[in-house]
Formats: sequence, structure tokens, C-alpha cells
Amino acid sequence: IDPIGYESSIRDSWVWKELHAVRNVRPSFHNPLGLFGGFLYTGLFYILGRGKEPWTFKHGVQDAESLKPGKDSKAIDYPKPDGEISFDLLSSVAMTGTNHDHDQPAHLTLLDDSVPVDRNHAVFDGPEGRFCPAGVYEYVPVEVGDGVRLQINAQNCIHCKTCDIKCPSQNINWVVPEAGGGPAYDGM
Repeated sequence: IDPIGYESSIRDSWVWKELHAVRNVRPSFHNPLGLFGGFLYTGLFYILGRGKEPWTFKHGVQDAESLKPGKDSKAIDYPKPDGEISFDLLSSVAMTGTNHDHDQPAHLTLLDDSVPVDRNHAVFDGPEGRFCPAGVYEYVPVEVGDGVRLQINAQNCIHCKTCDIKCPSQNINWVVPEAGGGPAYDGM
């Protein structure tokens, strides 16, 4: 399927109809009335009009701009994976079937090597280590002295592009890996 054919196939499917009907629900909560305004809008326009309004709300800011500084956020303590419903990170990455040749050019690069520590870690408490579902980004102690550095474990990348979207400094450059491989999800 080519990109143009894919888009027209989606637009002609039930997927487009369902997504189009709810397109304004989430952005409706970003208004001066907050939660109340979101519920009011959703009640009036979605329940009565079934999403047929002729306008589309936009999200106020890019996803990367919505990240709060680390000092304003509370750490989440996740329970240990149970192996039945939840799984450890490396097992989950292995289930994707993504494979990278070890000698291929890097598909994840930093525009400025100083930004992760000087800005992202200092201000946002190192979000790269949390927003990546595959554990690609990891802050590790520097070899000499105090401090940390950002280590990129590109072989774990499952090509979701979360890093490209969510990095608050927009410092991560994601390009299609050599040979264009991606997740296979065999046996799931």
C-alpha cells in the first residue's frame, strides 16, 4: 500500500469515522473552564451531535512543550512486573521482534551533546529515561568525577518516535534505520 492509498483507505474505513467523531473531546478540556468546560462540551456536542460539528479544536501546545519541570512533578512508583499482565522492559522489547545490525549507522543522534545533562536532566529530571517505552535512553554516571551522561541504547529502539515527539528541547534526531526495519510482533 502506498502512502496516498493508505490515507484514502483509512478515510473510507470505520476507523476514520470513530476517530473523527471524538476528535474534539481531549482538546476540549484545555480551555479556561478546565475539567468542567471539557465535560460540558463533551456532553453537548458529542452526546447530542455525535461529533458532527464542523470545526476541529487544536491542542494548545506541542507535546514536548507540555512537559513540567522535575521539581513540579511527583515520581511515580510502579509495581514490579508480575509476568502475567505486566512484563519487564527487556522482555517486552524482545517481543517486538525489532532487530538492528550492530554495524549500521546510528539512527538516533543528538543535535547538541550538552543538552541532555545541562537542560533536560537539570530542569526536567531526565525525561528521556522515562518517556521511552524501550529503555533506549539511560542516564549513567560519568567515568571520571561526579555527574551523569545520557547513554543511548539504540539496539533497544522499537521505532515509536516518542523521543522525537516528547523531548522538551527537541534535541533528539530520529531517522529511519538502515534497511527500514521495525517491530515484527511475531507470536503475540
